Amino acid sequence: MLKNKTIVLGITGGIAAYKAADIASKLTQAGATVETVMTEAATRFITALTLRNVTGRPVVTEMWEPASEYQEEHIALAEAADAVVIAPATANTIAKLAAGIADNMLGCIVLATESPVILAPAMNDVMYKNSITQENLAKLKARGFTIIEPEYGRLASGKMGQGRLPDTPRIIEVIEKVLS
Repeated sequence: MLKNKTIVLGITGGIAAYKAADIASKLTQAGATVETVMTEAATRFITALTLRNVTGRPVVTEMWEPASEYQEEHIALAEAADAVVIAPATANTIAKLAAGIADNMLGCIVLATESPVILAPAMNDVMYKNSITQENLAKLKARGFTIIEPEYGRLASGKMGQGRLPDTPRIIEVIEKVLS
C-alpha cells in the first residue's frame, strides 16, 4: 500500500516528536519515500540527523535553506506528496493551519498541496480539550483534513489524560486507509 508513495512527514515541537523517528522508519521500511519537514521547535526535541538516517533523505528544517534539492521546495514537496502527515501536530500548528498561516515550511506545504493532509494531535489534555483547539480541529476536518484522535494515557506532565500521540501502527493504518 505504501510502496512507491511519497509521504511528507511534518514534525512539530512537542515531546512526542521523538516518536516521529519510528513513524518515518516504518514508512520507509514499507517502501514509501519519506520527505521530512521539521518546525524549528521540533528540532529542540529530535535531530534532523536522526530522521535523515532512518529515511535516507535530506530533512527540511528551515524555510530558506540555500542548499535545497528543489528551487521552490515548498511547491515541489507539496506536488510530490501522496499525503502530508503531521505527527505530532501541536496546538500551535493546528491553530496556524486553521487560520491559513504559512510562516514556516510546513505551513506553506500544507497550503500548496492538493494531497490528503493527516493530523495526529499530541499535547497536554487540557490544551487538547480547550474549545479553541476543538474549534480549530473542527475547521480543519470540515476542510477535508483527516484527524487521528490522540490516545488516553500518561502525558509528559506525569498526569493521565487524552493527548498522547497514537502509536505508530495506528498512524500507518490511517495513512494506508486514506491512500486507498
